[in-house]
Amino acid sequence: MKHLLVLTVFAASVLIAGAANAHVTISPTSAPAGSYFFSTFTVPHGCDGSPTVTLRVKMPKGITSVKPQVKTGWMIDIKTRKLDQPIKGEGGQIITEGVDEIDWHGGPLPDNEYDTFGVMMKLPNAGQTLYFPAVQECQQGTHRWIEIPAAGQKRDDLREPAPALKVVPNAP
Repeated sequence: MKHLLVLTVFAASVLIAGAANAHVTISPTSAPAGSYFFSTFTVPHGCDGSPTVTLRVKMPKGITSVKPQVKTGWMIDIKTRKLDQPIKGEGGQIITEGVDEIDWHGGPLPDNEYDTFGVMMKLPNAGQTLYFPAVQECQQGTHRWIEIPAAGQKRDDLREPAPALKVVPNAP
């Protein structure tokens, strides 16, 4: 009987932990300001049993030089936006547009499997938390991982939180 109780408690904790982590995430979750940074967005499941066929990730303002990683079986569309202020790029080139959104589509990624979608980017020079709203489309259904916590609100309180990256200021 004692073993059954231990197994039941263990199984319940695994299910609760799985539900709490069952959203699109970014890894690593922190990086130094002003750095070139490689991150991955992890899709841990489909939509109620349905395979994932699209992942759209919105790039926050301040991110520059964005390059998505190629994935076998997936196509990539890159949407751009005009920058508020032109910036100087490598070699002194003036840049007036930046990446607004990366869309991977294809697959499919079965519900019982996970995968990662890589992005190389240049981070802003100031410390801050950046949010990457992501929309996961499945053959049947959609998850919108787009919620950003309001002031004083915890990310864990959100039903479908946007992936978050803490940009750490450089030491003086």
